Amino acid sequence: MHASLHDRRQRLLAQLGDAIAVLSTAPEVIRNADAHYPYRADSHFLYLTGFAEPEAVLVLDGKTGRSLLFCRDKNPDSEIWDGFRYGPAAAREAFGFDEAYSIGELDQRLPALLGDRAALYWNVGRNAAWDARVGSWLEGARQQARFGVAAPAQYGDVLALVDEMRLIKDAREIAVLQQAGRISAEGHVRAMQTCRPGMAEYEIEAELLYHFVRHGARQPAYESIVAGGANACTLHYAANNARLNDGELLLVDAGCEFMGYAGDITRTFPVNGRFSAAQRDVYEVVLAAQLAAIARVQPGARLDEAADAALAVLVRGMLDLKLLRGTVDGVIESGEYRRFYMHGIGHFIGLDVHDVGVRKNGGQWRAFEPGMCTTIEPGLYIRPDETVPQAFHNIGIRIEDNVLVTASGHQVYTDDVPKSIDDIEALMQQH
Repeated sequence: MHASLHDRRQRLLAQLGDAIAVLSTAPEVIRNADAHYPYRADSHFLYLTGFAEPEAVLVLDGKTGRSLLFCRDKNPDSEIWDGFRYGPAAAREAFGFDEAYSIGELDQRLPALLGDRAALYWNVGRNAAWDARVGSWLEGARQQARFGVAAPAQYGDVLALVDEMRLIKDAREIAVLQQAGRISAEGHVRAMQTCRPGMAEYEIEAELLYHFVRHGARQPAYESIVAGGANACTLHYAANNARLNDGELLLVDAGCEFMGYAGDITRTFPVNGRFSAAQRDVYEVVLAAQLAAIARVQPGARLDEAADAALAVLVRGMLDLKLLRGTVDGVIESGEYRRFYMHGIGHFIGLDVHDVGVRKNGGQWRAFEPGMCTTIEPGLYIRPDETVPQAFHNIGIRIEDNVLVTASGHQVYTDDVPKSIDDIEALMQQH
């Protein structure tokens, strides 16, 4: 067990006071017939336990300071088919729990554990079946009233507490995120080096996935977007089955998951290795917007300042390219820019690619703090329209990097993959 797991549980226990928290991991999900989707533990559960097996529940008792794990028993017959299981005894030792029990004992033990606790926290409202199960434990605890034992009278969402903890990454998390970023960046370089007119989008996707797996990242962090030509104007395009045509751009939005943590990078580059004049013009606007936003990522700056900096550059570019008419302030106030830029500047990144953490507190935009990790990803998506110059039709460009907030500013830890026009063209022409 790494020490940070114990520290995280201790920090949460300190917040609970005279309360108890119960958190289950994700269930296994059938894909079809008797085949399952690849298993991925719940991110909150993984953050607190490091325990990646299904059918597991964490109980944190704020009154006694104990952490308890309920998990599957050792089962040699099942392990022949499905692989290693820790079992309660080995899991307690390996992951530093105070106690560990068979998952089959959960319903029996929980009512007693809830006795004389002021409050109960769980992942409220996320799963109706789980809520009902928690309700049965509460009812069991209430039945102890005749023995002078009180059931919890207050309830709360444990995930809200853990979200705040997860928002600020510790040194180990930062190191893993940086490695996820490096592997992802190398995959994007490979995509640029491989791309040729006539290839299929899925061939580029295969190059990315090959690189991810070859470097220990068995899964992508999300479904890869490999969008050639007009497909790049669909934000979450995922068919990845079209041919790549000479003279078009290719937008690749992909990242690996490494040790549970996500990378998330987007690059847009010419299929034939050379930007056309119109593509250059649009690309330079998006790149300038991204650089303007990244410059605002520093402790104390609000999240919306980065978004506003990018938006001002994008709108100025839309006006210069004759995509829109008016003034920068007028276009922003009217929202007309959303024809070509319809998403935000980015999102937190961590165990989830769209990671947890509220972006506003009390109606006010949150400020960046050291240890936060965010994406910065402006874009322009120009669908054909009678008001749009034909040279810009079907150009979709997004540029995305992962940025760590440091004590003195920021670190772009996915910048191993080129994004200037000259650097992209030089790399692609080498191959």
